[in-house]
Amino acid sequence: MSDNVDQLELDKFSQLAHKWWDKESEFKPLHEINPLRLGYIDRFADIAGKTVLDVGCGGGILAESMAEKGATVTGIDLAKKSLKVAQLHSMESGVPVEYRCVPVETLADERPAGFDVVTCMEMLEHVPSPESVVRACAALVKPGGWVFFSTLNRNTKAYLMAILGAEYVLGLLPRGTHEYSRFIKPSELIRMTRGAGLELADISGMSYNPIARDYHLSRDSDVNYLIAVRRPL
Repeated sequence: MSDNVDQLELDKFSQLAHKWWDKESEFKPLHEINPLRLGYIDRFADIAGKTVLDVGCGGGILAESMAEKGATVTGIDLAKKSLKVAQLHSMESGVPVEYRCVPVETLADERPAGFDVVTCMEMLEHVPSPESVVRACAALVKPGGWVFFSTLNRNTKAYLMAILGAEYVLGLLPRGTHEYSRFIKPSELIRMTRGAGLELADISGMSYNPIARDYHLSRDSDVNYLIAVRRPL
């Protein structure tokens, strides 16, 4: 087992595992932003026919949607209850995804340059060493392949919106979902990706309109943001 794991974080998501595919549950925001994330990934990587690894796949929301697009998808996570839910949903939906309980660092040793595309969404802020995850993702993607990360910026606006707003005022997420000190500034994440030999192609914000209950891509990366990076040929 990798040392790059926070047992409290695993326990937090394991307690909610049975709700992953309930679109009115605490995971509702993930279902709502999933088309946005999928579209962003597909726009750069054109995933149909590609081998894709989803790191920190949880209950498989993104993994299944990428498989439906025609990708051959492997999802990994260390929360066994979430993986069980993902496996059962894959069987029920008939959308094939391979799920494994393995640290990303271990898989990087097993299958270096093994995937055309690697995605890691809303995970970096939940591990002790996000840099270790970034390095492993870089090792797992083929030369010329794409890696996608999404996480939360660390500033006052992000604290007010992602924690006070989303968790305490609007109730979009369970209280305690996020720990502000683990949020990652775009400059920090870009430094990590460059250090891992990846080249930045794009950074986009994910903005939420609480009145319209609408998520959209923007140039505002103050709170939630996505980055697309590529391993040079």
